[in-house]
Amino acid sequence: MNETLRKSLESAALAVRSRAYAPYSKFQVGAALLAADGQIFAGCNVENASYGLTICAERVAIGSAVAAGHKQIVAVAVATSGGHSPCGACRQVLSEFGPAMEVILIDADDPMRTRTTTLAVLLPEQFSSGAL
Repeated sequence: MNETLRKSLESAALAVRSRAYAPYSKFQVGAALLAADGQIFAGCNVENASYGLTICAERVAIGSAVAAGHKQIVAVAVATSGGHSPCGACRQVLSEFGPAMEVILIDADDPMRTRTTTLAVLLPEQFSSGAL
């Protein structure tokens, strides 16, 4: 991915993070996905008093992309305080749409600590039903 596109993806993740609804954990997360055609889809975490109903930022972004007709994701940028990687459930969901995708982990407190990996490294043996 070129540098301009990467910066746009990172900026989208950081911007949407500020809109997260996280009154319980105070842990705001923003995610931005890059579809195969170059479009960017963003999402933030949305917590709920019934904590199991909380929706992660990555899954909100996936829902937006799929709702717009996109099912091939080539990269994701995730912005958190500390630069944390997606949870296991989000790794599995992301793998459905791009098992080899690039993953950019942004430390919102210190963007110089941003690092890049791949979903294959984060989830080396994703579950597959074999249906696709």
